[in-house]
Amino acid sequence: MRIGIIGCGRIARNHVSALRSTEGVHVAAVADIDPWRARAFAAEHGVDRSFGDVDDMLDGGLDAVTICTPHAEHEAGVLAAAAHGTHVLCEKPIALRVEQAERMIAATAAAGVRFGVLFQRRFWPAAARIRAAIDDGRMGLPICGGVVARLNRGADYYRAEPWRGRWATEGGGVLMTQVIHHIDLLQWFMGPARRVTGRCATVVHQGIIEVEDTAAALIEFASGAVATVQAGTTFQPGLGVQVWVSDAHGRTASVMEFPEGVGFTDVRTLPGEEAFASGYRAGQPFDIPLAEIHDHLAPYHAAQIADFVAALRDGRQPAVTGRDALRSLAIVEAVYESSRTGSAVELPS
Repeated sequence: MRIGIIGCGRIARNHVSALRSTEGVHVAAVADIDPWRARAFAAEHGVDRSFGDVDDMLDGGLDAVTICTPHAEHEAGVLAAAAHGTHVLCEKPIALRVEQAERMIAATAAAGVRFGVLFQRRFWPAAARIRAAIDDGRMGLPICGGVVARLNRGADYYRAEPWRGRWATEGGGVLMTQVIHHIDLLQWFMGPARRVTGRCATVVHQGIIEVEDTAAALIEFASGAVATVQAGTTFQPGLGVQVWVSDAHGRTASVMEFPEGVGFTDVRTLPGEEAFASGYRAGQPFDIPLAEIHDHLAPYHAAQIADFVAALRDGRQPAVTGRDALRSLAIVEAVYESSRTGSAVELPS
């Protein structure tokens, strides 16, 4: 299976490694808007061909592509793949706006190609165990839940990549870039969201970024359940993220991410499966480099990429489809709209 990579930034390293570890896959080409970066990436990773134009790469007859570009470029990459009849796996978030995501979903469906989106934290065993317990009835449908994200991103993080911290290029701040992963897990456990009320602010990084560094939201679900989201990139040191849910019998399960990139079960009160753990220990490093976070996530990137390749071979949908990824984006967009208007935002059924 001949697969190409669009975008040769840091996360593309996880993709090329994962693709090479998948049996029967050949990384045939890479493309980047910067031809020099594409050539350098290809040389470093032993890829046969590099391109400065995505359409030129797609004209070569690839079976699939993965998209590793900044957020604002996701739509163009997916639409180009659909126009060439090429299956496509895109990094999160699916797009900057729901209307863009809907165009991407429609285009890939019309072209008859598979469209997946990377939410690799679903492949953490701790997260998968929660979903499995809900599916097999050991845990009832959650009636309440939440996300608490206490992360640390300083000025250097935003200066390293000029597209970060801007509405036009990143689409948002802590909710769009970091916590969309955990909102995805929350709605995966709790089902469709129906109403969102939220507030966002730039409290600490004023003058550095346009987007929010602090956010809070109340999410109401079609089932009648409610959940809260509290998120910020203002904590020093960062204390990670917890996603938790509880059912009508009071049974609770949660997954903790600490340090970033490492997910584990920290609370589980299901009868016979009780577990309690803390990620905090004296003397340990709290804030690790971004490259190390990506390294921790690499095995789960590999697991989702392997699932995508298997889906193409088996003629089925991938584990996380474009339609699945739209749900978390819709929640984030609703938080922003609610914050702007001061009113609750109703989500379509």
